[in-house]
Amino acid sequence: MDNFDKQPTQMDNFDKLAFAVHSQKYSGNFIVNLLGKWKESEYSGGQSVPVGGIAYYITTPSSLADMAANPFHALFYLVFMLSACALFSKTWIEVSGSSAKDVARQLTEQQMVMPGHRESNLQKELNCYIPTAAAFGGMCIGALTVLANFMGAIGSGTGILLAVTIIYQYFDTFEKEKASEQCGLA
Repeated sequence: MDNFDKQPTQMDNFDKLAFAVHSQKYSGNFIVNLLGKWKESEYSGGQSVPVGGIAYYITTPSSLADMAANPFHALFYLVFMLSACALFSKTWIEVSGSSAKDVARQLTEQQMVMPGHRESNLQKELNCYIPTAAAFGGMCIGALTVLANFMGAIGSGTGILLAVTIIYQYFDTFEKEKASEQCGLA
């Protein structure tokens, strides 16, 4: 899962920044209002919730009734999250050393070839699959996050994904250590 799950966290950071600017003396400014407008919620113990601007549309709808009352908000949130996760995933493969160019270089260094393709075409061939797979993987992670958020999971969909990722990394590390100990004993 690498860092596909970090995108929703970035949206939370935007939300906090927009609230901080709005809660200052700049709440009447057009650009600040474009970022978001907040109102104290009567249902969440005085907590401020976005009621307008970009922050409202990138925030999970609060309930199924809210989704029914404002389907554009729910649809915008869904499309935005899926698109942003896909874009973040494609960007991540470029900076993490997993791009088609990097994989082609690694395969060439290991003297591996794709049957039926020239060595010079390897990067071009991989470029057909790797960015698409990364974008699809990012959209799947985004869909899981959105689904968890729509269902009102305890915490947030992002928190659940982070917890699963951390637990999986611990499990993977444990299995690798276990395998290396068994190789050392044999």
